[in-house]
Amino acid sequence: MLVLGPLGFTAPWLLAALAALPVLWFLLRATPPAPVRRRFPGVVLLLGLDDTDAQAERTPWWLLLLRMLALAAAIVGFAGPVLNPRPSVPATGPLLIVEDGSWASARDWSGRMARIREALNAASAAGRPVALLLLSAPPPAPPAFSDAATLARGLPALRPAAWEPAMTDPARLLPEGKFDTLWLSDGLDRPGRGALAAALEARGRLNVWQPARPVAALGRPQIADRGVSVPLILSAPATGRYDVLAEGPDPTGTMRELARATVDLADAKTGEALFDLPAELRNRVTRFTLDGTTSAGAVALADDTLRRRKVALIAGGGAAREGLALLSPLHYLREALSPTADLIGGTLGDALIARPDAIVLADVGTVAERVEVLKWVAQGGVLIRFAGPRLAATDTAGDPLLPVALRQGGRSVGGTMAWGEPRRLAPFPPGSPFAGLTIPQDVTVSEQVMAEPGPDLAAQTVAALADGTPLVTRASLGKGEVVLFHVSANADWSNLPLSGLFPQMLARLVASAGGAVPGAADLAGQSWVPVRLLDGFGRLSATEAHAAVPGADLAKGPPGPDLPPGIYTAGNRSVALDALAKGRDLAPAVWPAGAQIEAGATVRPMPLKGGALALALLLALVDVVAALWVGGKLRGRAVAGLAVAALAAGLAMPVTPARAAETAMPIDRAVAAASDVVLGYIPSGDDQVDRIAEAGLRGLGQMLAERTTVEPGAPMRIDLASDDLALFTLLYWPVTALTPAPTPEEYLRLNRFLRAGGMILFDTRDADLTEAEGAASDAGRQLQAIAAPLEIPPLAQIPSDHVLTRTFYLIQDFPGRYDGPIWVEAPAPDAEQAEGMPFRNLTDGVTPVVIGGNDWASAWAVNDDGSPMFPVGSGSAGERQREVAFRFGINLVMHVLTGNYKSDQVHVPALLERLGQ
Repeated sequence: MLVLGPLGFTAPWLLAALAALPVLWFLLRATPPAPVRRRFPGVVLLLGLDDTDAQAERTPWWLLLLRMLALAAAIVGFAGPVLNPRPSVPATGPLLIVEDGSWASARDWSGRMARIREALNAASAAGRPVALLLLSAPPPAPPAFSDAATLARGLPALRPAAWEPAMTDPARLLPEGKFDTLWLSDGLDRPGRGALAAALEARGRLNVWQPARPVAALGRPQIADRGVSVPLILSAPATGRYDVLAEGPDPTGTMRELARATVDLADAKTGEALFDLPAELRNRVTRFTLDGTTSAGAVALADDTLRRRKVALIAGGGAAREGLALLSPLHYLREALSPTADLIGGTLGDALIARPDAIVLADVGTVAERVEVLKWVAQGGVLIRFAGPRLAATDTAGDPLLPVALRQGGRSVGGTMAWGEPRRLAPFPPGSPFAGLTIPQDVTVSEQVMAEPGPDLAAQTVAALADGTPLVTRASLGKGEVVLFHVSANADWSNLPLSGLFPQMLARLVASAGGAVPGAADLAGQSWVPVRLLDGFGRLSATEAHAAVPGADLAKGPPGPDLPPGIYTAGNRSVALDALAKGRDLAPAVWPAGAQIEAGATVRPMPLKGGALALALLLALVDVVAALWVGGKLRGRAVAGLAVAALAAGLAMPVTPARAAETAMPIDRAVAAASDVVLGYIPSGDDQVDRIAEAGLRGLGQMLAERTTVEPGAPMRIDLASDDLALFTLLYWPVTALTPAPTPEEYLRLNRFLRAGGMILFDTRDADLTEAEGAASDAGRQLQAIAAPLEIPPLAQIPSDHVLTRTFYLIQDFPGRYDGPIWVEAPAPDAEQAEGMPFRNLTDGVTPVVIGGNDWASAWAVNDDGSPMFPVGSGSAGERQREVAFRFGINLVMHVLTGNYKSDQVHVPALLERLGQ
């Protein structure tokens, strides 16, 4: 094959005919020869006559060009053009398949598995031995070559890891001898990749498959002045819009999208998603995810850095006015902070022992524990001070616990520096932690302490009055900071504490307290136990089998097999370890010049031969019409006849045959589906789950044939793009986190199926973790996304008198491998029990969907010898559960076939007798 950029030719020697086109042009221009001019008097007799057979003196240049293009298209078509060709590799010798298997591989895992299967099939046909090397979980010894069929059977068990591979010595990983390599790269560069690539290239041909799109990941969330900041990091500059979601439980405990932030990149590889969340909402966030990306790297976990803060409230000495609540310096602070923080009282010494995130001093003149407070602030604490009579009367010169130097005394109406009228607040500057907050017009200040002018005063002012006088100043001190409100914490000096602005300002200051990422010193000396771990697809699940890790290892990282990403706890503290290692700068992988690169998005070649030959035929037809027109043959009835012939030819041609071939259901498959009662399953995106679904429907079909008059045919895998869903009795849809959403055309087919009385059994196979843990599982969230465009009526847990409880067997439980509730179409609010009937008339037809997480296919699944494929429960109780699972399946199929037949009153006496009523 000849490859010219993105275009290849299977018979490139035919392209040599293109060189003959200039010669053909010359011959066509030279023939017919030019006429010889002679004077002939008899021509005068022909004057005034019409010549019906006109002949052009020369062929027009545009007609010659049209013929040249038709010939060129034919030559190119016969040369076998292919778009995005895959260069053929000699099918000789062993083949080593290398898969990075990192979190960056998870986003296109199904495509990777398809490429590996394609390579295994080609190797099997050529008789090549194959070995598989997963770099994220390297074997202790180099992999041995074996037959492709053996490796293919183990592919469904492969899963991406939640960490990046650690490139070790190539000599320890690679088999001996010569072999070719197919490396499925995650697209990221990392230390050791170049050495391994060079070693592989030295052994034989190196072919690299990697995604064309940049890898995207989320960094560690941080508390910023205006909210929570989540870094977005790409492996290469890109232009586009990225949505970052904040997820957490809603008041009912169900995992929901709590907020969304958009990051617009313009030829950049980093961005920032900023969430301005109320404290109550921020405390519920459990993770941030990159919308549309299924990867552990696209998940940033939330830990104590985003939690509810501990704030100590300390008032100045003297209790003469403390009996009046509204005059207390702490009253308005408590009211403002109690909804968003845990408050600590007592003395300052007691508060320091409790390790608060922030300390608020209300009108404290001299801080007795100055050394201890300085040390606490330097370690990351936030000290918020409020002015008042005591602070104004105190000599604060040289006080390190003030952000600016103060004038002794103050500024008030009626004094030597009388203002005349109370001052309003100026808009907050862009760099202020209060930027973006709306300032009420009625907030005024009548008295304050004054800052000494200085070169740094403007930079330290984060809020000011309309005349420029500092109202709030701030200064950094070690890892923490000191903030001073130049007014009192009660309403004596201003009405700011009475406004809604006051709690908003305090919430932003407190949110920045304790938000620093814990360092090695914070984690050392303790054992941290993982309680929830991430897998490669970004799914967070509980764990009990993993050993605790030392704090030093947790601080050092990076994530790996011995230190998987997730949530680690020690006592009442929690720390998140994300899949993206701390300080990791993503960069695209660089390959040797001799490596052949396949772009993951364009690996499928597209033959263009048919299109080129069709173009040549079309140009030839145009040439015929043009030649007739030039020769004067297209006049009157000839033109009309040609138009009719063209219209007839157009109607006779099949409409988009390629598209029809793609979407038409094969006739033999349609006949098989229409001839029997056929149970179908919709692919889940996981080959192992699909095999279980097929085995489960096969087992249910055998039980139906044994116990009823229904004899189902073999179960079928549903192709939503082509199959006529009306031919299927029941569709079983196992949903996993990887289940792809249907296309718009497929949604139309599904909705038409549901409207026509069809039923879909959705199974998330998660033991109904939504009810058990108060948060939707990954499969549950995927089901919500898939089901959103479907025309599904309101749902409710199945009532005890639903027709599904009695279509064949009388049952009240609907277990599979697990036993949890199921949801069906909700009954009408006015559904009533008719006289003489024990059941209500709930619906007029079949419930279009049944939803649950009981893993029914695993309970129904049988091996080829008819034995159960999976255990259910234990002992006789487990076998009883399997029996009830089969009864539920039989009831389900009978419900689809008979509708509400069992609700007819003619069956009431028999049902009452069975029920013992």
